[in-house]
Amino acid sequence: MKLHADTRRILGKRDRMIYGHFIEHFHRQIYGGVYDPGNPLSDEDGLRTDVLEAMRRIHLPVLRWPGGCFVSSYHWKDAVGEKRIPSYDKAWRVEEPNTFGTDEYVAMCRKAGCEPYICTNAGTGTAEEMSDWVEYCNLESEGQYAKWRIANGHREPHKVKYWSIGNENYGFWEIGAKSTDEWGRLVAESAKMIKHVDPTVELSAAALADIDWNVQLLKNSGQFLDWISIHGYWDPIHETNDCADYDACMVYTNDIDSSVVKVRGLLSAMGLDKKIKIAFDEWNLRGWYHPNVHSIVQGVTKEEYLYPRDKNDDNTLYTMADAVFSACFLNMCNRFCDIVGMASFAPIVNTRGCIYTHKEGIVLRSTYHVFDLYVNYLGDTVLDSWNEEMPLKALKSRKGDPVDVELLDVVVTSFSDRKGYAVAAVNKDGCCARKLTLDMEAEGDVSIHYISGDSTEAYNDIGHEGVQILHEKLGAFSRGMEVELKPHSVNIIQIGVEE
Repeated sequence: MKLHADTRRILGKRDRMIYGHFIEHFHRQIYGGVYDPGNPLSDEDGLRTDVLEAMRRIHLPVLRWPGGCFVSSYHWKDAVGEKRIPSYDKAWRVEEPNTFGTDEYVAMCRKAGCEPYICTNAGTGTAEEMSDWVEYCNLESEGQYAKWRIANGHREPHKVKYWSIGNENYGFWEIGAKSTDEWGRLVAESAKMIKHVDPTVELSAAALADIDWNVQLLKNSGQFLDWISIHGYWDPIHETNDCADYDACMVYTNDIDSSVVKVRGLLSAMGLDKKIKIAFDEWNLRGWYHPNVHSIVQGVTKEEYLYPRDKNDDNTLYTMADAVFSACFLNMCNRFCDIVGMASFAPIVNTRGCIYTHKEGIVLRSTYHVFDLYVNYLGDTVLDSWNEEMPLKALKSRKGDPVDVELLDVVVTSFSDRKGYAVAAVNKDGCCARKLTLDMEAEGDVSIHYISGDSTEAYNDIGHEGVQILHEKLGAFSRGMEVELKPHSVNIIQIGVEE
């Protein structure tokens, strides 16, 4: 394929928050994940130092918490102060000890170097409870909740800037699900109270690519919102854990931007596209495995609904399919950088996360290396580019139907703080290398940083590293230069980039 790029034409500057992540009180994400008191690898606050270091290595920009479905019956006041009150988590049907709460979460974010992003309980919660949470975090000393924070040992405000009202409250599976009319009014009243507490916070609200839901939401509360939250899981295996094969995952990439296009169109139609950005604050190729919970007929025994969640820990599931899909998603966010300002890979630790923990250390799954590449090697300024002779291949979808898929996904960037260019080039072809011809004005030495593995099924596990970042020098750049992209690979090609 021949890639053309106009290095003088800037499409936009991506926000670093598109490389954000998410963590929820589900399975081993918190307890035994980021928070593991007593483990020799944990610090004085019970936080895993190896996980924190891995977060810092990919310059984690923002971390959404505490849910997710968990938050829709979560009462934050049970999880601050000396007396922690265990509760029954009605979303995931386990006891929540509440030993990891707001103060522990904010401390973790500060140590990881990221912004906290709190999702509030709009299921069983109230507008007042949400605004009380903002009082606790952000007021200096006024009122009982700021004073409570101070009494808990945190004299300075936590200064949490990003807040979301609710999580998937449109869905029947969500505790406290709402109708479109109910949602518009609840968000308006909650946003009003939150802004009365701290007018400087930025607010999001749960939405999806649905006209009726979003029109009512935005008509009632668009004046208060800075973000609109959408979610996406393409391989719906919550009940089966039966992962789609590599080719079917590549078919999913055809639909990777559909929600953004629809929501953007509605924002534009309502004159809000310059005020409200999209926060794609839960996304992953595959849905989390949690059978017999978000269904009408519930599992009765723990063997039916709880213990199967351990199968999320099977590291052989997280292959180059996950990595290539994730790179295509990040390319989409870069292309839509004028409207997508935040995204959160779900989750960051365990379950389908890019970091897996065990008692003696961590495993960096294939998706972790995608974030490493994009954060540390790709530019922040998106340039105009187009292609000739895009290779196509008919691949079988999950249903077995042949679907034409474009095999290369490419974004061209420059850097706002140094010279040079960086091209994100994804080869979706599972069996063949592909040539990329670079038709652009540039000069300097060329290097390529990539992941591929020895097959589409390559994975990382304890004592097994099938996916890692490799680096090659390709010599001096000349216009029309050809670069070979290995099969099932994610590549960042740097041209004349200053160290």
